[in-house]
Amino acid sequence: MQREPLIDGHGRRISDLRISVTDRCNFRCQYCMPAEGLKWLERDGILRFEEIERLAALLAQMGIRTVRLTGGEPLVRKDFPALAALLTRIEKLDEVSVTTNGFLLERDAQALVQAGIARFNVSVDSLQRDRFFAQTRRDALPRVLRGLAHLATFPEAHPIKVNAVAIRGFTEHELLPFARFAREHPYEVRFIEYMPLDGDRSWDMTQVLTGAEIFDAINKHFPLEPAERAPHATARTHRFADGIGKIGLINPVSEPFCGDCDRIRLTADGRLRTCLFSLNETDLRTPLRTGATDDDLEQLIRDAIWRKELKHRVNEPGFIQPQRTMSAIGG
Repeated sequence: MQREPLIDGHGRRISDLRISVTDRCNFRCQYCMPAEGLKWLERDGILRFEEIERLAALLAQMGIRTVRLTGGEPLVRKDFPALAALLTRIEKLDEVSVTTNGFLLERDAQALVQAGIARFNVSVDSLQRDRFFAQTRRDALPRVLRGLAHLATFPEAHPIKVNAVAIRGFTEHELLPFARFAREHPYEVRFIEYMPLDGDRSWDMTQVLTGAEIFDAINKHFPLEPAERAPHATARTHRFADGIGKIGLINPVSEPFCGDCDRIRLTADGRLRTCLFSLNETDLRTPLRTGATDDDLEQLIRDAIWRKELKHRVNEPGFIQPQRTMSAIGG
């Protein structure tokens, strides 16, 4: 069945969906959650596989074309490859991808590729073991790199993107090692400006290492040139001038890309969020479990998307950080 496309109140057509499959994570990254972790959702509070499949299929009928599965850490969800296989079979979806911290990739890469996952983003904030531990509070870098290398053996998984959150006072020391890494391996290394979604609620603008600063630092040593940018892409991608490797810059704080945002999010407990920084959510889990028809759900979704925020306002006076942290929203 084909339904009318999703259009927000600012005329933007919505085609990208992020689905958080769990709020749990086996890391405790400093930019995401406190060292002691957070209070996890109860098992019954998390959407079941069939509920996720139903919502994804309905949204595909309404024009969603790409889905990214996130967490928390999605690979800690029991039987996660089975969910991936359900979603890749949905008619009208062009792509289902996964964002992961890589800790369980050695175990799950083959199953996920066989399930039809065609793109992967792997979070790696440092290539130095002690600094990786300082950021994630887990001594896991060797295992993550083994998982990344294992994933790279599957041709269907490419291109593989390696994401690092850019934090002033930390990431400056990682730029050239990551640039060399991008030149020596078949990955696109991407730096994401630090955003106010941390569990400790200690973010401020002085901690943001901007994409422009990152570009300048790398370009001095390894000249860069722009690569083609797809419509609605969040990253500004650059090739090394000699053609060996790529660097991506995602600058939501210093250069917001809200104007052509085509994205919505579904949290692990079934709340629809129309912006990463939304202060309001739409409950879809309760209607799902109390007999709502697809037409009922469609109307709820359309009403929420019509109210989608024009921009996130991070740089503006009066900005309010959402109560949910990144791990509870879905990256």
